[in-house]
Amino acid sequence: MKLGNIVLEKTAALAPMASVADHAYRLMCKRYGAAMVTGEMASAKGMFYSDRKTAELLSVTGEEYPMGVQLFGSEPDIMAAACKKAAKFSPQFIDINMGCPVQKVVSTGSGSALMKTPQLAADIVKACVDAVDLPVTVKIRKGFDNDNINAVELACMLEEAGASAITVHGRTKRQMYNPPVDINIIAQVKQAVSIPVIGNGDITTPQRAAEMYQKTGCDLVMIGRGSYGHPWIFEEVSRYLEDGALLPPKSVEERLEIMLEHISLICKFKGERLGIRESRKHAAWYVKGMRGAAKFRNACGQLASYEDVVELAKRVKAENRLEEE
Repeated sequence: MKLGNIVLEKTAALAPMASVADHAYRLMCKRYGAAMVTGEMASAKGMFYSDRKTAELLSVTGEEYPMGVQLFGSEPDIMAAACKKAAKFSPQFIDINMGCPVQKVVSTGSGSALMKTPQLAADIVKACVDAVDLPVTVKIRKGFDNDNINAVELACMLEEAGASAITVHGRTKRQMYNPPVDINIIAQVKQAVSIPVIGNGDITTPQRAAEMYQKTGCDLVMIGRGSYGHPWIFEEVSRYLEDGALLPPKSVEERLEIMLEHISLICKFKGERLGIRESRKHAAWYVKGMRGAAKFRNACGQLASYEDVVELAKRVKAENRLEEE
């Protein structure tokens, strides 16, 4: 897939997940072969008023390339101004969020609310495209609800407005993240536009990634929640698409070593106090499916230091060795 001057491997990209896909998370996924990463969603209005926290979400490092940043907002002029500010952080593309289903975002007329106002959505994309010399991409959903399925119509308007690529999540806003995912709508968008289309929704295994490619004809697949506690999924997808082989599952010890490395990175970038607080959810994802996972997930919520994480890993290893014996 080509995005501007960037050539992307046809494997899997990391989704721009708020409060999850931070610098440490993106680095871990890049290490295991993510074809592309996108920063956490940042508020255009927050940038307009020089919100420091929002600016931190736009940080880009060369080791994360190919990488873009994601903005949300509902006013074309403010979005255009935010794009100009975002461009100073040297992303390779700017993504516009028109798919977030969270009420806090939707209530401002942003995120998936823009699917109800397609002309405004197109005006926002045109304003952003005119503002920067970078590819502008858009992430949308199937529709707002089952009575308003308009991904195809909206995608055509966004292409006309100058979007360089479109990511389609195969659910409506009303569904949030509940099943099922409609991959047929992704196929319909792909048939309707000439720009690249990225398929997204419930890609949790290499087989599902391959199915998304096969059944939709999309140019790239995007993985979000399927990477929780499982950043090596990108490596698995790459191998499966290459020769149909499934990599052997990682052992408990390997998974815990990756967890420790990941949480160490979070603490390095954010400091131990904040880093550990934000690591609790990651630790819970890493231990999912292991023996004693329920009690260990409770322990994850009590983590207060990196040493606590190391001790947790020791306890999980010991419990799972007992199961092997």
